[in-house]
Amino acid sequence: MSQRLVIDPLTRIEGHLRIEAEVDDSQKVQKAYSSGTMVRGIEIILKDRDPREAWAFTQRACGVCTTVHSFASIRAVEDALDIRIPKNANLIRNIMIGQQYVHDHVMHFYHLHALDWVDVVDALKADPAETSQIAQSISSWPKSSPGYFKDIQTRLQGIVDSGQLSIFANAYWGHPAYKLPPAVNLLATAHYLEALDWQKDVVAVHTIFGGKNPHPNFLVGGVPCPIDINSDEALNAERLSVVGVAIQKMIEFVDQVYLPDLLAIAPYYKDYAGLGEGLGNFLSWGEFPGDDIQDVSKFLVPRGVILGRDLANVIDPDPKDFAQVQEFIPHSWYEYGAGDSAGLHPFQGETKLNYTGPQPPYEQLNVDSKYSWLKAPRWKGTPMEVGPLSRVLLMYAAGDQESHQLVETVLDSLNAPVQAVFSTLGRSAARAIETKVFVDAMQGYYQDLLANIASGDTQTFNGERWNPLSWPGHAEGFGFTEAPRGALGHWVVIDGRKISNYQLVVPTTWNASPRDVQGQAGAYEASLVGTPLAVADQPLEILRTIHSFDPCMACAIHMVDAQGNPLTQVSTDPGKNACHV
Repeated sequence: MSQRLVIDPLTRIEGHLRIEAEVDDSQKVQKAYSSGTMVRGIEIILKDRDPREAWAFTQRACGVCTTVHSFASIRAVEDALDIRIPKNANLIRNIMIGQQYVHDHVMHFYHLHALDWVDVVDALKADPAETSQIAQSISSWPKSSPGYFKDIQTRLQGIVDSGQLSIFANAYWGHPAYKLPPAVNLLATAHYLEALDWQKDVVAVHTIFGGKNPHPNFLVGGVPCPIDINSDEALNAERLSVVGVAIQKMIEFVDQVYLPDLLAIAPYYKDYAGLGEGLGNFLSWGEFPGDDIQDVSKFLVPRGVILGRDLANVIDPDPKDFAQVQEFIPHSWYEYGAGDSAGLHPFQGETKLNYTGPQPPYEQLNVDSKYSWLKAPRWKGTPMEVGPLSRVLLMYAAGDQESHQLVETVLDSLNAPVQAVFSTLGRSAARAIETKVFVDAMQGYYQDLLANIASGDTQTFNGERWNPLSWPGHAEGFGFTEAPRGALGHWVVIDGRKISNYQLVVPTTWNASPRDVQGQAGAYEASLVGTPLAVADQPLEILRTIHSFDPCMACAIHMVDAQGNPLTQVSTDPGKNACHV
């Protein structure tokens, strides 16, 4: 007889994801349902606004990926108005996007995902000398002496003795599914703490190019930082050198800490090389353009679709084709004018809330009806996985040499076949692999920027279409970025110089979607089927697979009121009061 497990909230810092899983008598997951329990309203807020300011609103969709929605937004408006940005602006954007990847992926590995595999409390049993020997055998990272790890252990003992685990709270310490020896647990715990300090150095890139972090400034037509090597008010030699130092620190941490830790931990969890795949269908909108963003063939990360694991047949998707990208709502708390069975392309998208779920408190969702605030995006009617694994597979299929070499290195270390990449472990490894590829690419973009400035080119903004009088009466644009979590698309429709429709289809909407009009499961739901649980009421194994996607519900959904009542009304009309509550 099956039982229904409920995990709510599931994510460590970006909550609001609910997973309900049906588990049979052998404690194996037979069916799973993914529900976003909060609602997003950015699309409604943007209606009738100036498209040049949309980036500032969409950026607030998330406080972690603080740049990705802005990039997608300014690219959507530039696409609609046929604006080409200067070479310097493209290089600066590529460096900023690269920084977002490296920062986000390191944070995910250590602070959002590692504790699914690393038993922090067990690290107290470790011999610091043994940990030091392991650390020095896999990396030249300088912080690896027995005394250093002994100090870390003493700090950890103080946290445990206090009875308040703080950042290490809310985990299943001592769970039988943890497999690392104490010495490796101590190694990973030390680097967890180091990665917290490391973050403050790398955000300097966004601060210099965008004025601040989080939520840097952006500009339709280029970047907001002028270049003048001799000015204290512009991007000068001193600030460029800070960027160079930050990139070097990222390279050192990825090479000497992140990748060695991945290879030290993964062999203990080889069983996850055969768990957690799910769909076998992958989508990427592509990233890191060359000089012309409309030349998709020059992207570092290819734009493409892979169906049924077939890496030999990569399909070129068209995000503007109404028959390719559609969102469905038969299991989502929305309504469409054409009815629940309709699929709408984002240019036609509707955001009409229609909650019909159970009234809180409740034990289970009615999964035969609507059960999520997330819609179900589909490519040609097919559910897709997006994210690091999709990107690495597309780079691998395109013959990118560095990606190929890194994939082979990981597989060799695990003594695993290539099929192992289609798994929970493969998803986590892909994140580390692309981090290495992108941090190396950042160094190249930085050198290109210095060379271009040295040649006398200091242009960072194209203002030819800044005046709305130069715009057509009607325009449509697609903006994209490959956010750390996957393919992000913004679709904007401009009429009469104002936004008439705006739709975001974010990575977590693809991955966390509920069933669609054909009853097809989303990526999270499909990936959990067949997962065995060691302890049914401590579903650590479910956390491992869902966390390997790096769910970010803040992007997918926004706010909730349990009673359905409005809480705040804000007016941005400068001629009236600024805010009403």
